[in-house]
Amino acid sequence: MRTPVSWSRSQAGRLSPERRRSDLERLSSESFDVVVVGGGATGAGAALDAASRGLRTALVEARDFAAGTSSRSSKLVHGGLRYLEQLELGLVREALTERGLLAGTLAPHLVRPVPFLLPLKGVWERAYYGAGVAAYDVLATALGAGRGRGGLPWHRHLSRSGALQAFPDLDQGIHGAIRYYDAQVDDARLVVALARTAASLGAAVVPSAQAVGFGRRDGRITGVEVLDVETGTQRFVKARTVVCAAGVWSDELARMLPERPGLAVQASKGVHLVLPGSAIEGSAGIISRTKWSVLFIIPWDGHWLIGTTDTEWRLDPAHPAASASDVAYLLQQASEVLGRRLDVSQVEGVYAGLRPLLRGETEETSKLSREHAVFEPEPGLFFVAGGKLTTYRIMAKDAIDAAAVSLGPDVPPSGTRRLPLLGADGFATYWNARQRMASRSGLALPVIEHLLRRHGNLTPQLLRMVAEQPQLGRPLARGEHYLRAEVVYAARAEGALHLDDILTRRLRLSIETFDRGARAAEDAASLAGAVLGWDEARQALEVETYVHRVAAERRSQQQPDDDAAETARLAAVDLRRLARLRPIG
Repeated sequence: MRTPVSWSRSQAGRLSPERRRSDLERLSSESFDVVVVGGGATGAGAALDAASRGLRTALVEARDFAAGTSSRSSKLVHGGLRYLEQLELGLVREALTERGLLAGTLAPHLVRPVPFLLPLKGVWERAYYGAGVAAYDVLATALGAGRGRGGLPWHRHLSRSGALQAFPDLDQGIHGAIRYYDAQVDDARLVVALARTAASLGAAVVPSAQAVGFGRRDGRITGVEVLDVETGTQRFVKARTVVCAAGVWSDELARMLPERPGLAVQASKGVHLVLPGSAIEGSAGIISRTKWSVLFIIPWDGHWLIGTTDTEWRLDPAHPAASASDVAYLLQQASEVLGRRLDVSQVEGVYAGLRPLLRGETEETSKLSREHAVFEPEPGLFFVAGGKLTTYRIMAKDAIDAAAVSLGPDVPPSGTRRLPLLGADGFATYWNARQRMASRSGLALPVIEHLLRRHGNLTPQLLRMVAEQPQLGRPLARGEHYLRAEVVYAARAEGALHLDDILTRRLRLSIETFDRGARAAEDAASLAGAVLGWDEARQALEVETYVHRVAAERRSQQQPDDDAAETARLAAVDLRRLARLRPIG
């Protein structure tokens, strides 16, 4: 059942335009053990899990990798300190284990420690929260996710003066703080690494390929009808089992079934703001309880993330929109914690994502379970839903374990807890050599560090591109620390098919600059177009579509409620939706 790979691992994992065409042909000509529907963290993780077991595997994603929830998170890999307070010990234990694996083995180039301060408003809070954080650290250590490889420093109690020294912009009325550690991740890049690693093990990996129906024979699933969104062509993909890891789109896929499954998914909208690093003075993140949710103020690569909301969303899952009330709420909550007013003029970027929560016993989505479930509504068809980014690997493993029962006794167990993602092997060695890499390449040390934290041991591939074409070593127009080489690499090796894929997920210009990447769009379209075969008209269309999307999002963020915000956001053209009506290239 194993697909032989004759290239090196990184070459075999290149998601180039040529690889997509080849994998599309494989969808038509091969019969797969597992077809995974959905290219978020869980879906890409399931494809990797299946491929690593030697199963013939295909992954299809209707849009881009991480285009939904998996690129719109709080960018945290965390055990869930608040779940400990709710006595969900199993969930905390599982998440802390995964945090240690990601930081130590699986993706150390993408996951790194981030300190948090838990501000204390009274003496009783120090005892109450101190006991909780101590239990958090003890549990992490017991699981091997504390000190040591992949481990994080223990918590410390800070006096009022110590807390204000660490975070001068904190409200002066605090009595002190507790500093503890969790980890941070570039969520979209994690998903790309998962997809590429699955591809390196022989999986057919195809973005812009939408599942539009299921095949059946004798009461059993036989495959998936897949639409190539870029060309409008359709093909049937034969499969012994199908795993649907579609997140908030699970109900949409379930509507294709003769009978509704017994479990449903509720979408909960989480909004985040991005502010420049100069907007807030502090050297750690902040976590604080609010009436409706939990407030995070998190340092993010020279910026600050402020989030999140937790409200029910029943509108279009493809384009959740942040409203003016969402933005105002977060600014108000953050201002109260900081003791000074933050203004909407300081906001660089805004993004909204939908959490796929299992429909529970209460209508308040903030109280729905973050746990996941795998269920089989028809023989050979499996849905995995719920969960959170940190535990994607467990969800993926559980889904493939369920599928393996249908595939027979010869399927080996999952080994993904010991499988580093592309870019991870030897990361510490590369990091220690970063000064020499800077000297040899002629690039500044901060640029090399930026590349290493995004690409890990694949960084030399980008440096070779710069050596061959020195102009690729220049920053992207208005792109601050992103190199032009990264745009080319996104199209050449990371499966990006549209300008939005690059500026929003491979790079993060859509949320990290005040113009939201609009001024870099022409330069990026020219660079990507040379790889993807765009003529001038197609480049202009990609730029126009991206700029209109940015404008529509800005308008949506000025609307009073969800309905008005969605109407404003949907005014922008979606090239993938347009391609369903007529091919665009």
